[in-house]
Amino acid sequence: MANARTNPWLVLVVLTTGFFMILLDTTIVNVAIPAMSKGLNAPLDEILWVLNAYILVYAVLLIPAGRLGDLFGQRNMFALGLAVFTLASALCGFSQNSTELIAARIVQGVGGALLTPQTLAILTSIFPPERRGAAFGVWGGVAGLATIAGPTIGGALITYTDWPWIFFINVPLGIGALVATFLIVPDLRPGRRQGWDLVGVALATAGLFGIVFGLIEGQRYNWGEIASYGITIPEVIGGGLALMILFVVWEHFQTQPLVPLSLFEERNFAVANWVAAAISFGMLSMFLPVTIYLQSVRGFSVLTARLTFAPMSLTSMIIASFAGRLADRIGGKYILMTGISLFTVGFSLVAYVAGPDSTWINFLVPAIIAGAGMGMTFAPMTTIAMRNIQPRMAGAASGVLNTTRQLGAAIGSATVGALLQNQLATALHNEAVAHAGEVPAAFRDRFIAIFSTASSNGFQIGAGQTGASLPSGLPPAVAAQLTRIAHDVFVSAYIDAMKNTLVVPVIFLALTALTTLLIKRRKRPAAQAVEAPEEEFQQAAAG
Repeated sequence: MANARTNPWLVLVVLTTGFFMILLDTTIVNVAIPAMSKGLNAPLDEILWVLNAYILVYAVLLIPAGRLGDLFGQRNMFALGLAVFTLASALCGFSQNSTELIAARIVQGVGGALLTPQTLAILTSIFPPERRGAAFGVWGGVAGLATIAGPTIGGALITYTDWPWIFFINVPLGIGALVATFLIVPDLRPGRRQGWDLVGVALATAGLFGIVFGLIEGQRYNWGEIASYGITIPEVIGGGLALMILFVVWEHFQTQPLVPLSLFEERNFAVANWVAAAISFGMLSMFLPVTIYLQSVRGFSVLTARLTFAPMSLTSMIIASFAGRLADRIGGKYILMTGISLFTVGFSLVAYVAGPDSTWINFLVPAIIAGAGMGMTFAPMTTIAMRNIQPRMAGAASGVLNTTRQLGAAIGSATVGALLQNQLATALHNEAVAHAGEVPAAFRDRFIAIFSTASSNGFQIGAGQTGASLPSGLPPAVAAQLTRIAHDVFVSAYIDAMKNTLVVPVIFLALTALTTLLIKRRKRPAAQAVEAPEEEFQQAAAG
């Protein structure tokens, strides 16, 4: 296998295969939310934790995992992450309730965190600077493809099998990637030793948990006191923010911090981290409401819902294949700005055309525009972030970049979950009042009350649901009439709530596109600097 070990492009294939699995599970769960909600009999706030438990654990552990790669070898930690993630995937599939599934997703997050930082660290070591743009282009293209293709693959699996298979599919893929890792990926050892900032880990973990927990559970407790705990949701969120501020202060005074703040002295790295977080915030904010809309409001099958946005995946894949190489030639600044702008325009059009009778054809042009934007985003962003990073700092830089991206995703999904539930609570009440004239007088007050209290009982958002549960024991004729009216209430309320919610990520992404103007034009590397990483890789591979 000597030739394989000296071919960095073959190493890239193995690394991106594992990376693709990790990112796929970040987005593939979105499409299964209605199916899991119905199959596990779990309300929206519990199902959101299936998504956010994974993202939160994944984000918090990325930087410590980068340190582990420096200490014990990046290939070894990549392999360990694959093994943990594959085992946890099987446990997810066998889960019988939301508690078991959330626990298994936490273990998945551990595996994903161990794996992800090693990919960029190894690529930075084995590719010389003038070829990193193309390599990062592939890596970024895989990130974008996984983000968009996950729901499409998930839709097909759920349509022809059931939601557990979105996890079971990882098992054979993980085993194959694990074998290839030991056969192909070189065991690089940067030789850099770091201490363990346990206080930093504790502060970041507790702070992020407080923020995300408060955002997800806020609507359930009406943004007031959490029953039996004597603490309010604002206090939980405020405590989380305070801990994060304390974390930054603590890191500033550490000689071996969890987050090397010196990395942010490189302006392009700092801007790229902001962009990474903002893009993830926007993407997760948009995909969740639209997924529920297509299945629960429009009544699309899971597969039809995902095929509706298949043009986005295809367009992104085609554009991404050129974006990395183009960034090597002309720089990624304006490519990145164009990509974010196109993605924002595309999803703005998605929100605009979404209605009670919209079909897949209405979303075709918006999906293509958004896909083109995605294809022009991930590759240049990664190239800009990592181009000037020295290989000895690649593990830390990779951990920071992936952490900020996942934090953006966690905050985005939590924020949109809170906003969506808040908007839906108001809209359901208003629509119930508006439709009350169609309800027999004897049941009118109960009908309005059911939708007015839907938020406190947990929204029912699975396919075929109407946002709230009608009372049992109604006469058949009345039950049929109320079910029809309730469906009309839910459809109108959800569309209004979704469009109001999506205003936030649209504005946020539009402002993010402007921040790319802060990116400095790249400098051509010296000849000596070009050769050094390649020589290091050849020596490591030979050893």
